[in-house]
Amino acid sequence: MKITYNYDGKRIADVLKRFGVEFDSFRIETFQSGHINSTFKVDVRSQGKAASYVLQRINTYVFPNPVGIMENIDKVTGHIRKKLIAEGEDPQGKVLEFLKREDGTNYYFEDAENFWRAYYYIPNTITYDQAEDPDVLKNAGRSFGLFQKQLCDFPMEELQDTMPNFHNTPVRMKNFFATCERDPVGRRCEVEEELRILREHEHVWSQLERQREEGILPLRVTHNDTKYNNILIDQDTGEAVCVIDLDTVTPGLCAYDFGDAIRFSANFAVEDEPDTSKVGLNLMLYEAFASGFISACRDFCSQTELESLAIGAVTMTFELAARFLEDYVNGDKYFKIHHPKHNLERGRSQLALALDMMKKISQMQEINCRCAGI
Repeated sequence: MKITYNYDGKRIADVLKRFGVEFDSFRIETFQSGHINSTFKVDVRSQGKAASYVLQRINTYVFPNPVGIMENIDKVTGHIRKKLIAEGEDPQGKVLEFLKREDGTNYYFEDAENFWRAYYYIPNTITYDQAEDPDVLKNAGRSFGLFQKQLCDFPMEELQDTMPNFHNTPVRMKNFFATCERDPVGRRCEVEEELRILREHEHVWSQLERQREEGILPLRVTHNDTKYNNILIDQDTGEAVCVIDLDTVTPGLCAYDFGDAIRFSANFAVEDEPDTSKVGLNLMLYEAFASGFISACRDFCSQTELESLAIGAVTMTFELAARFLEDYVNGDKYFKIHHPKHNLERGRSQLALALDMMKKISQMQEINCRCAGI
């Protein structure tokens, strides 16, 4: 057997075999994107035939209930697959297909700290950290909107809330403020201005949760991590092919998915731009994503939900600013960092984006109403 070492080749090979994949030779490519999990593409050959898989090691510090996550994923992908078949479509390549072991599970515990899963690689696709083509971004918006539409009749009682309060922004803020009070590694002094700004905008970032508690906004099956790089894009056509990274699929609000996607994809700068003067909401990209997303979900969303989308973008951006800053104050335990000030720069960049969104909120709402025909 020929082995190409990258990371720990023998270990990767042994894990893949646990999912019933046999091969004569293999090649491993490490995916560098993503803040949380470790991801590898494994190309194998067996008796002259080639196949490719994606193997992921799940960060169990971030995701303490990985079994529940994989059970959710199995149900959600199964629901979407049945929907596609019922509509006369071939689901292959349009929804992730995870490998199952002999016992029927779609995961493997190597040991207490190493939890693995594998799925079929979807060929001729790519992910982007930033989109500048409005047509491509419109397709991405439609893909995330369609994801919600395909799951709008999913039985909510079957979905485990594996990460309670994941997008409960008031809870996130409370945690950030408490971490700053503890100041475990002596970094609070670097975020005093950011603390002040976040406290001043409580009436903004608490609005969605108030509306949920009052029953104004209904719970939906949401992706909860709708970054542009969580969609596979066809390299030839630019069409959105498949939504990936389903770890955070839980009950949530439609505005969460819309808002997080806007935060990530409609910024003039990258997510961790250290020069905040370059950061701001690109309304052209905003409208491109909004038109795709709203076209896919306006038939089942209430008018109140559609009206909540713009504030969802502001809320999710404030929330992620707090999450990055909290991780920095806490000693960088959650997100992967590439240099000592990375989380601080991320937090400041997101805060600058949220403030720019506040200046443009009326324009954002006008765009959404136009896209929804309201």
